[in-house]
Amino acid sequence: MRSSINFARRFTTQQPISTFATQSLFTSSTRFAHNVTRLNHIAIAVPNLAAATENYKKLLGCHVSEPQPEPDHGVTVVFVTLGNTKIELLEPLGENSPIAKFLEKNPSGGMHHLCVEVTDLKGSIQEMKTKKVRLLNDEPKIGAHKNPVVFIHPKDTNGVLLEFEEVPVTKQ
Repeated sequence: MRSSINFARRFTTQQPISTFATQSLFTSSTRFAHNVTRLNHIAIAVPNLAAATENYKKLLGCHVSEPQPEPDHGVTVVFVTLGNTKIELLEPLGENSPIAKFLEKNPSGGMHHLCVEVTDLKGSIQEMKTKKVRLLNDEPKIGAHKNPVVFIHPKDTNGVLLEFEEVPVTKQ
């Protein structure tokens, strides 16, 4: 029990990920040269954005942003602001939305991806290619925060879709 409390405590601090997660989650041979700095958000796919938004407002009492359509990604998003990170609620936008496909398999919704901040996205992409890690997009796209992002295939991250987002130092 004590070790699970310590694990939870380590991942709920505002301390950057690079100071503890790379020590505990990755071996020295898999440490990233591109400087993972912290968890940016946890994304949850939802079938009804308005209902999910009200639910999170009621449950957590946190600020929730206005819906933001992201046609390039096929989603509409809202962000639930927490003290040390955000929850991104994703609703499909259009028939070809990757979230629509996710919701076909998970009709009630569920966790879609984790997003971590990096200081050098191009270096991260190159490093992933060198390590033969599959990327869903070889070139960065502009994400919901208006920053460049790239997604790593879940088959290379223990079944979890992982997003790298390059955040300018002033936004961190």
